[in-house]
Amino acid sequence: MAIIQASHRYARISPTKVRVFATLVRGMTAQEGLEQLKFIHNRGAKMLEKVLLSAVANAEDRGARSGRALVISDAQVDLGPKFKRMRPRGRGRADTIEKKFAHIRISLDAPEVP
Repeated sequence: MAIIQASHRYARISPTKVRVFATLVRGMTAQEGLEQLKFIHNRGAKMLEKVLLSAVANAEDRGARSGRALVISDAQVDLGPKFKRMRPRGRGRADTIEKKFAHIRISLDAPEVP
C-alpha cells in the first residue's frame, strides 16, 4: 500500500511545542499513537492528534483494511512563516517578537501482509 499523508499547514503554534509529541508517536501504530495523545493535556498534542485522525481517515478512504495495522512512518513538524511584532522597551529601544507558525505532517504506512 502507498504511503498515506495528512497535514495541517499554518498551525498557530510554535513548532518546538509540537515536536516533542511527534517524536513520541513516531514508529508506533496509529492506534497506539492515538491512545498516547488522547491523554496528554497539551495544545500541541491535541493538534497532532487531529492530524493523525485525519491521516487514518485518509487511509480508510483509500481502502486500508484496518486502521490498527497502520504504522506512523514519519511525523514532521516544520517551521512556517512568522508574524513579526515590535515591543517597546526602555530608552526608546524596541525588541522584536516572533509569533511562529508550524506545518505538521504525518505519514502512515501499512506493513505488507504475507
